[in-house]
Amino acid sequence: MAETKLWGGRFTKPTNEIVEEFTASIQFDQKLAAQDIKGSLAHVKMLGRQGIIPEADAAKIADGLLAVQAKLMQGELQFSVQHEDVHMNVEKHLLDEIGPVGGKLHTGRSRNDQVALDMHLYLKEEVAEIAGLLVRLVEVLAEKAESHLDVIIPGYTHLQRAQPVLLAHHLLAYAGMFRRDVERLLDAQKRIDMMPLGSGALAGTTFPVDREFVAEELGFARVYENSMDAVSDRDFILEFLSAASILMMHLSRFCEELVLWSSTEFGFVELDDAYCTGSSIMPQKKNPDVAELIRGKTGRVYGNLFGLLTVLKGLPLAYNKDLQEDKEGMFDTVETLKTSLLLFAGMIETMHVRRENVEKAVREDFSNATDLADYLVRKGLPFRQAHEVIGKLVLFCITEGKFLADVTMEEYKDASELFEADLYEAIDVRTVVNVRNSLGGTGTESVKRQLVQVKEWLAGFAE
Repeated sequence: MAETKLWGGRFTKPTNEIVEEFTASIQFDQKLAAQDIKGSLAHVKMLGRQGIIPEADAAKIADGLLAVQAKLMQGELQFSVQHEDVHMNVEKHLLDEIGPVGGKLHTGRSRNDQVALDMHLYLKEEVAEIAGLLVRLVEVLAEKAESHLDVIIPGYTHLQRAQPVLLAHHLLAYAGMFRRDVERLLDAQKRIDMMPLGSGALAGTTFPVDREFVAEELGFARVYENSMDAVSDRDFILEFLSAASILMMHLSRFCEELVLWSSTEFGFVELDDAYCTGSSIMPQKKNPDVAELIRGKTGRVYGNLFGLLTVLKGLPLAYNKDLQEDKEGMFDTVETLKTSLLLFAGMIETMHVRRENVEKAVREDFSNATDLADYLVRKGLPFRQAHEVIGKLVLFCITEGKFLADVTMEEYKDASELFEADLYEAIDVRTVVNVRNSLGGTGTESVKRQLVQVKEWLAGFAE
């Protein structure tokens, strides 16, 4: 015989089995069991303190919750679809532990504010961990940049050789992106750090609950001021998913470059064997699968954001069952971010830079052409005319199969009488890089200043 639902008093027949499966969320929201118990412990403490239930009952319920918590930590807690969700499952285990008095736990609250609380608690913990992983990634990038301050690589626009840059400068560009990602997450944390419990189903409660006390017990900075807003708000999840999507986009861009850089055609880096896989048919293959998968998983994180936006777009206040669809994408995004960040940091930390290949690359292109034009400008030629002179010289080099450093002094003089022997120093790749010491530039001194700023930023998280 089917067990009576905890809410079954209103109903005259059992739930259709397919409906029971369809509406149940325990398959995924059991991830919130620890947060559910934590919230219940604070709630029952408040109930006893406020005299809403007898102190002795509150103490007994708290002991029962701790027993359920211990079983959860030991992996002994069983969850059933029959009890629908994490809240009802935890309550059923509590009732099994201490009997009918456990039913007093739900006084002054609804599953609507309870689930909102659980998700706030969950994201508050997870966002802090994700931010920590991001800080570690920035640290790895700074270390890699500092140990490769002498390495110059081609810089690109339109995926065409543009101007040479320090590898450290390129790495610190991503460090800047990831620092902003940390700031976005920490800013989103302000909206996550709000306590909805005590709002009831939507209209508050007739019991003299002390929401501020519960918020303090759970470490929340503030409480929701409006009960309808509290139970229906999922902006805090959207904000997290939005920040996560931007973060994954940054990782994906970097992964795209690593895939290119590790190819035979580029040959700039070699990824460690631990972060690559082979082919089942081609023995020579070393595939950058981690980079490719992170790039691919970016799409599912985007999908989780757009999925929840779509769920929310037409919902009237306050709670609707549609909101059950808020969790799986959130859980998936959290796990995707944590794994991606952990692997990506290791991949960068162990990455080998093939110095001989990048040095060859920056000497066999025309990325010093802008500096040759600037040379003529410093000699008094207007930039537009200098641009034309150098453009024709590049065309000449392409026709002759040579580079600007190979052009003879006589050939330079044919192009412009302003050229002198010092032009060769001006177009040397190290000169080209190191004269760019303007704020934010790729010159060595500028990049060293950027490194100092990154280290100061990192020090703020070490305190």
